[in-house]
Amino acid sequence: MRRLALALALASPLAGQPAAAQDAQQAVAGPFDETADAGAALLAALERVRGQYIIDSEFDGEQRVLAIFGANWCHDSRDLVTMLQRPSIAALLAQQYQVVLIDAGMPQTGNGRNMDLASRHGVADITGTPTVLVLDGRGHLLNSPDNARAWRNASSRSEREVYRFLRQYAKRQR
Repeated sequence: MRRLALALALASPLAGQPAAAQDAQQAVAGPFDETADAGAALLAALERVRGQYIIDSEFDGEQRVLAIFGANWCHDSRDLVTMLQRPSIAALLAQQYQVVLIDAGMPQTGNGRNMDLASRHGVADITGTPTVLVLDGRGHLLNSPDNARAWRNASSRSEREVYRFLRQYAKRQR
């Protein structure tokens, strides 16, 4: 249960607030915080993944880091974050992933933010949002750079398709 709450909190920074307050704040701020230290957030998620194996006796496999480079102006980015909050996907995230939402600015126009983080982890050229990186605890990219960039159509993806993608890269259970 603790993992589910953590995954939902990461996927939804406004969790726990009344729906009207969430809607009003998302219209202004959205899920991607352009003032956040994305490098520190990503490093913390990677450290949690590495540390879980040592401290969690229930843990039966290495979690992954799901780093979503998106933007509040981008409907595909916002829709993907909303999709991650659906019960079946949220449950999978809670068990298998640490989620980090990273503001990417507007890379299509050359005004991207945090591009160095994506490049450091195997995706050198973000050309649109969202871009989705699946990383192991060492920070190695598990999906291909082309696959990471292919999420620009996230709004048109079904819940089943998103779930299958996440399940594919989740650590195999013993």
